[in-house]
Amino acid sequence: MKKKLLLVLSLLLALCIMSSCAYLPLLGIDTGDADTTATSESDSDTVTISKEDYERYQKFDTLLQMMDYVEEGFYEDVEEEKLLQGAAAGLLAATGDPYTFYYTPEDYASLWEDDEGEYAGVGIQISASYATGICTISRVFDNGPAKEAGVHKGDILYKVEDLYVTATNLQDAVDIMRGTPGTTVDVVFLRGDEELTFTLERRTINVNRIDSMMLTDDIGYIYLYEFAGDCAEKFSAALTNLQEQGAKGLIIDLRDNPGGWVNDAQSIGDLFLDSGILCYLEYKDGTREYYRTKDGKVDMPLVILVNENSASSSEILTGALKDRADATVVGVTSYGKGIVQSVIPLSDGAGMQMTIAQYFTPNGNAVHKLGITPDVEVELAEGDNGMHELGDLTDAQLAKALEVMQEKLAK
Repeated sequence: MKKKLLLVLSLLLALCIMSSCAYLPLLGIDTGDADTTATSESDSDTVTISKEDYERYQKFDTLLQMMDYVEEGFYEDVEEEKLLQGAAAGLLAATGDPYTFYYTPEDYASLWEDDEGEYAGVGIQISASYATGICTISRVFDNGPAKEAGVHKGDILYKVEDLYVTATNLQDAVDIMRGTPGTTVDVVFLRGDEELTFTLERRTINVNRIDSMMLTDDIGYIYLYEFAGDCAEKFSAALTNLQEQGAKGLIIDLRDNPGGWVNDAQSIGDLFLDSGILCYLEYKDGTREYYRTKDGKVDMPLVILVNENSASSSEILTGALKDRADATVVGVTSYGKGIVQSVIPLSDGAGMQMTIAQYFTPNGNAVHKLGITPDVEVELAEGDNGMHELGDLTDAQLAKALEVMQEKLAK
């Protein structure tokens, strides 16, 4: 069953307006000071619209003229649906917000396919920086074609088939890498000064959202990769399992976690917090919406690992546990994505994502463009590309987190 959308808004979307607008020239509309009545040739159907709505529709005249010119004079046939999709994408791109964009029906279906945790592809997770345009491999799935070919965490996705990849066209690259199991795709990665080209066979990829283990006899460790799918349920089960093995303290690793659904951060935060605020959203009109936790927490010391790629829901969870559960944050300053998006379905199977609010930690701290500063700062050593096996204590950040937890338990 698909996850309930974070925030579903009832909007009069521009795409719908444009579709209605296309019929106005056929209706012989005459405007006045009051409501406008539009009558069809048969006089059997009457549509009444307000003067304000009519004036709004008129603003799309230029767009409709452009569509007419393309349909009549462009040297090749272009589907009207493609033109409308391009207009919808352009409308949202004009906001200037990289997190506000349009999903074609195919892209929207793919979004939910990702959330279900199974897809046909090459087995990589990608972190995109909109500041630099660089797309970095943040995770290589076990038993996937990319892992078997030798792709590493930290490699840069450079080219997919003939497409040079940046943050702005990453979805196009992902669409190319997806496909029918058994078919192949050519992908180029950068590793330092080296350019690596692989022909990867697409396969069905099963996404695990978390990994967990005991680091010592009394310290448990959970690596949470993203806030999606069944991650909250799996996190809760892993926590119970670690407690049964004797865990008295827990290290939560959110490094390279790009975020995801706020509801998942709320569910996981609820495990460690009694009744109170997880975070609050602030909308442009100044109103606030609060995400809250309820009583019944697991009372255990916490250490949270973050890095420059820990974003969005990772920062919501980190901020809440830092403010309210005395969690110690180890690593480097997080990404600083302190804004929240809503995913909105459209009537034709397409969708849109739109930034709707800024969020703040329980203590009122802003995160956007600031990130969360760790209590204990630990940079990776020079030459360390972050490629470590789960629980590998040659990982300087994890080793420091373990040291901090041991000190907390000794108190």
